[in-house]
Amino acid sequence: MSVAHAPAARLSPWPAAAGRVLSGVALLGAVALLPWLTGADPARTVLRARSADQNPTSAELAVVREQLGLDEGPLVHLAHWLGGLPRGDAGVSWVSGEAVMPQVGTALSVSLTLMLGAFVVTAVVAALVCARTVFLGSRRRLRQDRAGTSAAVLAALPKFLLASVLATVCGVWWGWFPSSGWEGPQSMVLPSLALGIPSGAMLGGLLDQALPAAFHEPWARTAYAVGLPPGHIGRDALRRTLPGMLPQLLPTVVALVGGAVAVEKIFNIPGLGRLALEAAVAQDLPVLQTATLALVLLGVSAGVLIRALRHALLGRPLRDGALPALHRPPLIPPRSLRWITAACALGLLALVTAGLLRDPLGVDTTARLLSPSLEHPLGTDALGRDLLARLGHGAVRTAGVALAVTMLSAVTGLLLGMAPRASAGPTEVVSTLPAVLAGLLIAGVTGPSVWGAACAVCAVGWSPYAAQTAALLEQERASGHIAASVALGAGRTHLLRRHLLPAVLPALLRNALLRLPTTVLVLASLGFLGLGEQPPTPEWGRLLSENQPYAELAPWTVLGPAAALVVLSVLAVTGSVLGREKAV
Repeated sequence: MSVAHAPAARLSPWPAAAGRVLSGVALLGAVALLPWLTGADPARTVLRARSADQNPTSAELAVVREQLGLDEGPLVHLAHWLGGLPRGDAGVSWVSGEAVMPQVGTALSVSLTLMLGAFVVTAVVAALVCARTVFLGSRRRLRQDRAGTSAAVLAALPKFLLASVLATVCGVWWGWFPSSGWEGPQSMVLPSLALGIPSGAMLGGLLDQALPAAFHEPWARTAYAVGLPPGHIGRDALRRTLPGMLPQLLPTVVALVGGAVAVEKIFNIPGLGRLALEAAVAQDLPVLQTATLALVLLGVSAGVLIRALRHALLGRPLRDGALPALHRPPLIPPRSLRWITAACALGLLALVTAGLLRDPLGVDTTARLLSPSLEHPLGTDALGRDLLARLGHGAVRTAGVALAVTMLSAVTGLLLGMAPRASAGPTEVVSTLPAVLAGLLIAGVTGPSVWGAACAVCAVGWSPYAAQTAALLEQERASGHIAASVALGAGRTHLLRRHLLPAVLPALLRNALLRLPTTVLVLASLGFLGLGEQPPTPEWGRLLSENQPYAELAPWTVLGPAAALVVLSVLAVTGSVLGREKAV
């Protein structure tokens, strides 16, 4: 089957279905091995979770081991758990002794409600980010390129820091909404904002960069020439570009069901992510397996639904291989772009240089949580350590590891996305998997280390890029110029080098740059749980995690690393725009 005619043929659904089943089984099998992979005694971990007993006797451990049947091995436990699922029986919790299915069902309903609230906020923020492009493009007045700095700033905001600020200001100080608990619709407002604002900025930034190509198509020029209303043109342009963005909903919004652990903790929300993390830490296998299965089923269902929606939006041209290719027009970059890039680069360089001249490990208990001054320009942390020093010394390690992880994830996603039928199942399964769970599994084999944490992030971080690659390649293969190239004798290598990769790589790069701060924060969350970078090593994400409890008392402890993270994000995005200008 030729590359050009693949979309028009009726592709068998069985490879994707087999991929979903195999990926789900592999993940559940890995989870079943967790208590035996970690090297710690599962009986001791469970007993500690039950009663906080730090020094249990051998007899107590033997009773727990016999009660849980730990000597039978993981395969027997997995078979017993699977055998009870058709009857709606997922066993009982090893820690609480309660039935698992009601716990997971309740947590899933809470997380789904929170996800829907976050989706609404995401849609609103994404619409605001790209509103200017839609307005100007529908009126044929789009002449200037967008730097995307506002989207980069919002996308770089740490969700847990935003949650802390919203809980303190809107919940405690002003009393507008509940700052803790899950009691009614009002309880979901603040956490939905904390989760939806960065996600909406990320998706809005991607959509904003894709819209100029839609407004540059012949149909848009014709529609404007015949006098169609701007609203009609803007709506059709969104319909043309949304299919390329829809796959990002899976790893960005749907993944919040299992990945909103920090926000759930701050607002004391009994969601599925929090339940899964607590079960993984306590090695409560029945709860962890059932929560993982719920995430797998959610990811697969959402993936199938998103794919059906994409095909409905693109319609017959996708099936017939007659879809026009999207080519971004040359736009004039903003005059301020170089100034913004230079200011961010110089500011970051000055911050790092000044920090490298100071001691990042010196502890002074008499100088705890000092506000910024001439002696400590960014203040001190809870141990009296200079925050400027820790920020400067952590810059190279933070940026280096995050860039390496992002690049490896993007390349892996690109390669897997080029085989969409084989990678569809693994992408849907992995998209909703929390990186913390992957970190626990990998740390059980390699031990806690920064590279183990990096491998854990790579193990789940490729899914957004694979989903994006598969969606863009499907649209590109259905375009008329691909059929023309094949008719003229173009081979697969020529099509890949001259048509397919140029259509995918710019959008993939933009996605990677917008997700760079998220990579930093995920690595920090693994280090905070003892699975990655260990203290007292300075690292930006760890600075945020360590100082988050003091955000209300000493806000400067988190403002410094958060601002550095935002500047790094803006620098990456504006640098990519300048690179695109030179390429054009």
